[in-house]
Amino acid sequence: MSASPSTPIDYIAAGYWQDFLANRPVAGGIAYESELRDCILDESLASLQRVDTLLSQIRRDLIKRGYWDEAALLINERYRNLMVFLAFYAGRVLAQQWQHTPHWYGQFELRKRYPTWSLSADDFYQHMAVLYGDNNNANINDSVNSPIFFALEPVGLRLFGHIDRPFVAVQGGQVASGLYQAVSARLPSAGNNHTSATSHQNNKADITSHTASNPNTNLKAGLSPIRMKSSSQTVATSEHSLVKQNITATSADALNRADLNKNALNEATAPQILDRLSNKDLSNEQQGEIKPELSKLEPALTQTKSDRSPSVPVKPSPTPEIFSQLLIELDEIEQPQTAGNAEYQQACKVLEQFEQHIAKQSKPRAQVSFSERHLAAKEQALLKLREAAHAGNTAAMLRLAMYELLGEGLATDKITGTEAGVEWVKQAASKDDSRAQRLLSRMYYQGVGIVQDINNGKYWLEQAAQNGHVEAASLVAQWQQAQALITTQKQEQHSIKRYQLLLAIVTIMAVLILIIV
Repeated sequence: MSASPSTPIDYIAAGYWQDFLANRPVAGGIAYESELRDCILDESLASLQRVDTLLSQIRRDLIKRGYWDEAALLINERYRNLMVFLAFYAGRVLAQQWQHTPHWYGQFELRKRYPTWSLSADDFYQHMAVLYGDNNNANINDSVNSPIFFALEPVGLRLFGHIDRPFVAVQGGQVASGLYQAVSARLPSAGNNHTSATSHQNNKADITSHTASNPNTNLKAGLSPIRMKSSSQTVATSEHSLVKQNITATSADALNRADLNKNALNEATAPQILDRLSNKDLSNEQQGEIKPELSKLEPALTQTKSDRSPSVPVKPSPTPEIFSQLLIELDEIEQPQTAGNAEYQQACKVLEQFEQHIAKQSKPRAQVSFSERHLAAKEQALLKLREAAHAGNTAAMLRLAMYELLGEGLATDKITGTEAGVEWVKQAASKDDSRAQRLLSRMYYQGVGIVQDINNGKYWLEQAAQNGHVEAASLVAQWQQAQALITTQKQEQHSIKRYQLLLAIVTIMAVLILIIV
């Protein structure tokens, strides 16, 4: 098959990427550009997780500063360019997984190719889409299986989505909650292989070209930024980042080789566990990844057979988003505690390492296995957490509730665990912890652990807003504006009906007068 000709948007996407690689301002300058460069965009799937984390941070930052206004930000060129760049990057990563050259189409071309799709010219998120696979055999009426990706949709949902701002996917179904989930759902499958030999060669050439222009790209998929200064300094910085932030392990077996002491809750336990795990689980291949002089060509061409196989299964994010958001809020929103702080901190030193390891997996957390020693250490941490919760520490209540609701707590069965988890959340919410009140509102809205109840969800959302939860306050304000608009419309409709009734009465009176006269 001959290579598809480049489209006008392809040249724009290439220009954005070349600006990024050359450390020039992308498209003349985009919002949060320095933070974006810290994400280490190495064209890996893991890099999309870092981008999703950045988008969540941007969302919270906009809310805190009072700038969380979708309409206003969409007319701001710097923010629009940020979203377009991230869409281009996600399309590039996805096409690389298919060993295909990405081709971008605007709405005019999309309408010609897919006449059955309902595209809105006023919807920014439908302005462009990427063809990431071979479309020769695709049915134009089969919107779900077409190798087309509207990459702006998950970016918009991540930044602006909430219960009163739903996003509807052009291709049907729900919009993914982030770029990692969206791309993972489109990875090659056994019955849907669009890869061609020609596109594979083109992809090799693209990778080689990128390697030549950016030989010092750091390949480590950790969450902390690693700046390039010198070879020795970079290796040291990378290793320090690994030891400090990540439980590095490629499989459960690798993690199980580490020796977790059952007395893991002493002051020295957390660094000891981390040192053992990071030292024992760093394979030669992983150590090679943090060498600054390695090009991107090597990992791209030395993927394992399972990585390159067209039968790669779709793997969901390990932790449900409702609990991922809770963990973020526990770290970022401070709530004064009167008791249980020491026990809580000791438990967190151990439990956070488990969470870091789970976050690195591309499978549901229920499928992540640990050795008996690890589980014993986790149980001890949960007991400390429960001790702090009984002392009145609301942060401990929320963490313990999360594990109980996930079926990973101290309860012996799922039903008991769910009931205990809900009670811990309610108890923390009753103590005016805004994080607990926001979580409880989500649980009522989504029916997590309890029967779905929109009225209770609204009540606890308002309570969280009153206690200083910024996102909750913004959502309540938007809801009140919507309600005010609805009320105004109803009043106008009522007034119109009154005028119509009055006019009818006057008309009838006039007719009667004429008849009488």
